[in-house]
Amino acid sequence: MINKESKNLKRQKRHLRIRKKVSGTPERPRLSIYRSLSNMYAQIIDDVAGKTLVAASTLDKEVNASNGGNKEAAKLVGELVAKRALEKGIESVVFDRSGYIYHGRVKELAEGAREAGLKF
Repeated sequence: MINKESKNLKRQKRHLRIRKKVSGTPERPRLSIYRSLSNMYAQIIDDVAGKTLVAASTLDKEVNASNGGNKEAAKLVGELVAKRALEKGIESVVFDRSGYIYHGRVKELAEGAREAGLKF
């Protein structure tokens, strides 16, 4: 019998490979996402200082999503995180997809952030 790895373990390995190359600086922090079955989370992180500068999720009252696990809610989270980043003076970020395929909710979050004025 072949011991198959779980999907999440494979994703975590992909994430570690990505993180070897992608790092956030004070000038260009990292936009990291997390996708659970029912919600989407986004953080803008300065890896040099080890600080989260901005965060948003489908659980925020401003998003007001009845279903946090769909593409519309992900787009709202992208727009919200971009709005909060621009208020703090962050215009450009490095996108960290956290091992997820750039498709569906991940893509919508990224496009929402771009439309709201974030550059990556």
